[in-house]
Amino acid sequence: MDAEPLKRFLKTEGATLVGIGDVTAALSSEIIHLRRGIAIAVNRNLNRETVDQLIRLQALAEGWLRAKGYRSLSIPADSDRKKDKMITKLYKLFCHKTAATCSGLGWVGKNGLLINREYGSKLSWATVLTNAPFRADAPTSQSECGDCDLCVRHCPSGAVKGEHWTLADPLKEIVSYEKCRALKTRRISHSSKPNCGFCITVCPYSRNGNNHGTT
Repeated sequence: MDAEPLKRFLKTEGATLVGIGDVTAALSSEIIHLRRGIAIAVNRNLNRETVDQLIRLQALAEGWLRAKGYRSLSIPADSDRKKDKMITKLYKLFCHKTAATCSGLGWVGKNGLLINREYGSKLSWATVLTNAPFRADAPTSQSECGDCDLCVRHCPSGAVKGEHWTLADPLKEIVSYEKCRALKTRRISHSSKPNCGFCITVCPYSRNGNNHGTT
């Protein structure tokens, strides 16, 4: 099944990138029937307006699929995991990075973030899982960080290990998130700013990529 009509539709509605991935290998028993992941990205800082836009795009994708008789499940954006939402209980069962890498839209960098060749780590992501039999895009199989270790050398918490991600071993620990969280906790207590951001700032793909459309 050709996914191009859906991709074009979502892009006319504000999506920067849309990809279709075969995510079967990453699915738990609860959602194993939804074998295609629609990765949706917008070139915006992740704030409330961006989350609202991603939710709107997910709803449009779900409506498009429902009209054609297919099932779907939207995985919320990272900052929209509200405790009173049933979907948040399923959030840990699927990661946006999986849909994006399986769609060929990027790889997981040494900084543990999804990196796209054109936009770096500046994109905000959401995912819609579906049972629609779309032809999947070619996946990204390995990291393109190469010998670059700027995020490793500049991480103030020492959380970035310098490991290379591969699709064959997607659960390999690349970043010590305990160290990262510890630094964020200290920053909150001093400045109310939870994110350090050095690993994004120093990344050549992010520095040289397209700027956010909206801040």
